[in-house]
Amino acid sequence: MSGRTRLLLWSILVLVGIWSVWYLWPDPVIERETGVLCPDLPLQSPPSRKTPWLHDEFMVTALADYQIHARVLSRREYSGGRDGFLSPVDLALGWGRMSDSFVIEKLDISQGHRWYKWDVKDLMPIPRREIETSSANVHILPANAEVDDLLDEVYRGSVVHMTGYLVKVTTTDGWHWVSSTTRDDTGDGACEVFWVERLEVQN
Repeated sequence: MSGRTRLLLWSILVLVGIWSVWYLWPDPVIERETGVLCPDLPLQSPPSRKTPWLHDEFMVTALADYQIHARVLSRREYSGGRDGFLSPVDLALGWGRMSDSFVIEKLDISQGHRWYKWDVKDLMPIPRREIETSSANVHILPANAEVDDLLDEVYRGSVVHMTGYLVKVTTTDGWHWVSSTTRDDTGDGACEVFWVERLEVQN
């Protein structure tokens, strides 16, 4: 093996090592004391933005004005495809008693395939229906570069305040993505598709 080949292989191994550390390094977790951090329900009202707008190839229609103050239970990044272009991050959010560390520590919370999942570790800390109606998986569509940049500062345990619109997104070939407009639903179609115009992060 020539010296040049050995150097090339060594360089590749170093790059693979750097990438592995970056990819596998766990995201920070913000620890919180017990107690309800975000007592208020999300606020939803009829859409103040009446006219649909274009975003690249997508037609975006506001279904409701929306704002939420919630604790981040989990975050998951996505890339690829139309949904990955529109929404690079999903946030599983909790409010009411689902923002209390006492409750959250008794649940296993995970995300994948644009879903949010929870399981009870031992005993149910609060009624199942309260968990379902006080938390949600939210597809975040950053409306501007500022929101996009701030998403990098959002971790599990962060408290976020976001305002914008719940939206329907369509394309000319029939592809569509439609937000839930109620906090009472579960399962397929229950996620919020949230066009976020303002984001505040408390870490």
